[in-house]
Amino acid sequence: MEPVLDNRDEEEILRARRAERRERMKLEKQLQEQRRQMIRKFLPLGVSVIGIIITISIVIAVVSKPDAGQQQAQVAEQEIQQTQIELTEADAQVQSNTENEAVDNTEKAIGSGKAEEVAAVTSQVMHAVTPVYTFESTADTATIYSEDVISTNAILVNESTDTIVASKGAKERINPASMTKVLTVLVAAEQLTEEDLDDTFTMTLEITDYAYVNDCSSVGFLEGEKVTVRDLFYGTVLSSGGDAAVGLATYVAGSHEAFVDMMNEKLKEMGLSDSAHFTNCVGLYDENHYCTVYDMAVMMKAAMQNEMCREFLSAPTTEHPEGIIISNWFLRRIEDKDTGGEVLCAKTGYVVQSKNCAVSYGTFAGGTPYICVTAGSTSSWRCIYDHVEIYNRYVPAE
Repeated sequence: MEPVLDNRDEEEILRARRAERRERMKLEKQLQEQRRQMIRKFLPLGVSVIGIIITISIVIAVVSKPDAGQQQAQVAEQEIQQTQIELTEADAQVQSNTENEAVDNTEKAIGSGKAEEVAAVTSQVMHAVTPVYTFESTADTATIYSEDVISTNAILVNESTDTIVASKGAKERINPASMTKVLTVLVAAEQLTEEDLDDTFTMTLEITDYAYVNDCSSVGFLEGEKVTVRDLFYGTVLSSGGDAAVGLATYVAGSHEAFVDMMNEKLKEMGLSDSAHFTNCVGLYDENHYCTVYDMAVMMKAAMQNEMCREFLSAPTTEHPEGIIISNWFLRRIEDKDTGGEVLCAKTGYVVQSKNCAVSYGTFAGGTPYICVTAGSTSSWRCIYDHVEIYNRYVPAE
């Protein structure tokens, strides 16, 4: 006789299945990004090295046999083209084999129900080729000196070329305050699907008390209230709600603490663990909760490459079913300012120790994407004016 499952058992089974699906999706996304990074970094180098070797051979051949120079050049050109094709095909084959093997191993581990095996496989894949987003200074990188920029730390990045356009104190340690939530929504989004957004989460007293005791910004969710995951995202970004952020973290990882571990693992994956470390998903001050404005620009770049994150970070307002209006005041206040382009996404923050800070993303000069991060401004409005000044002064004209 088959055992009868009560509602709690069914919920546990559904939760386990969702976790398995998220783990597979996470691995697939990581592997896709790893493949793109590998091709971008190493394929041009391989072709260049082979091209140099063949060019040297041509020069030697021309010097020794001038009449055969033209024929050697034509043969070399054909060899370079063929080599490039072969390298591309080989790289794709290697990446495909690696990806298939990793996914197979993960599915076997998940099927066996051995959590430690899943963790080992995940770690192996994540550290095989670590995707690292880096922004480089150039001869044209400016130092931000304008008296109209009050923020003590700032950076402006051309996101399309990964170059630093202007900066000051970009790699000095700051407390990111609620800019932290850019990473919160990124880590959560990487674990979820569009279907999960309509799932519901029941707010607990522990979560609502966390926001109250720590004097966080709050959406106003109540103990026992069933909130959709979608509204947890909106509440985290738009009203910077501590209750929404901890609820989202608990839904994804089972606890706030487990989710923070995932956040720090993501920082490591992005190559930021030497300069950034988080102790909470809200942005509360802690001497061990820190990053740089450079690091925050990297996090924003990663978030913009995730469709779900981009959707939530770009929404100016939304309305909770209970009638609560949730707004991204930065976007609403900057929309009528002349920046020379359009600011599409933003997240602000404030704690006493870091003052007012913000990260924004927009398109300028014919559609070129830029990321601006500031910290250490004297007020919420002054923070906005700093972004306006930086965009106007340092984004090159078309």
